[in-house]
Amino acid sequence: MSNDSTSGSNSRRNFVKVAATSAVALAGTTPAFSQESRMSNAPSAVLPPVTRPRPPFKAQHQAWPGLSRDMSPPPDLGESTYRGSGRLAGMRALITGGDSGLGAAAAIAFAREGADVAINYLPVEEPDAREILRLIRAEGRRAVGLPGDLRDEAFCQKLVRDAARELGGIDILVSNAGRQQVRATIADLSTQDLDDTLKTNVYALFWLSKAVIPLMQPGSAIVVTSSRLAGDPQGNLIDYGMSKAAGINFVKSLAKQLAPRGIRVNAVTPAQVWTPLHVTGGSTPENQVALGGALPLGRPGQPAEIAPLFVAAADPALGFSTGQIFAATGGVGQPG
Repeated sequence: MSNDSTSGSNSRRNFVKVAATSAVALAGTTPAFSQESRMSNAPSAVLPPVTRPRPPFKAQHQAWPGLSRDMSPPPDLGESTYRGSGRLAGMRALITGGDSGLGAAAAIAFAREGADVAINYLPVEEPDAREILRLIRAEGRRAVGLPGDLRDEAFCQKLVRDAARELGGIDILVSNAGRQQVRATIADLSTQDLDDTLKTNVYALFWLSKAVIPLMQPGSAIVVTSSRLAGDPQGNLIDYGMSKAAGINFVKSLAKQLAPRGIRVNAVTPAQVWTPLHVTGGSTPENQVALGGALPLGRPGQPAEIAPLFVAAADPALGFSTGQIFAATGGVGQPG
């Protein structure tokens, strides 16, 4: 027994020496290895966090809903970094708010994963939308622009019909478009504000889902953009927090209802992300300049960093994930 023990000890020591030697060799080549991995294997070539824009940001304001192209710095939508691997090959997606911010980053990622994409946006957002449609077509995918106001039920129904006609069907709905406007107190929050926010963020989600579900086959997915504020709302965003909490519960309920049909329903819930939302009244001027500074990462997210979660939420390979919250909160934990 003592000889076996000694032999085992020698074997373990030899293994440790080999492992240590290998580790040293790898350590000497880590930068090149990491760069090659990011460029050839990773679905998104994410830059090191230190290179991401950090507060303070330039004070700026645009009329709602705003344009990505006019922001300083412009948001990173993954235009030059996202690399697909066929995860959504042959699928057909409708993305609301697909002209800018999270919706635009998702549209680019979906196209590079092999999906045809229709995007909805407000007519005044046409300049941003044209660029996203160009990027989708550059991937050899079908790109369809469908402008219109989601606060109108009849338009939401027409939007689904038009997208299905142009794409030949719909396999993925991303209900992403949202309204966020700061109001200091409840006295400043008008009934019209409440109506506009809930119609954009909740009613449209309901109308679109109701219209698209009859067109979906097993393996399809509905993805909803919620927010960390669904579980930790701000005092000056009462209507927005209400709407995002409603979205989370909608996802959890509908996921249970549609599970027997093989249609998955998931949510993507980020914390502060650098999008036009924050320069068009969605943040106070002071908070816009300091956006993300209070998060553990010390900065806001970029849309390109959230896009892979939309892909995951829609990916048929994740067939056991439904009613889930795919969170990206900069270190503050899952939404409630």
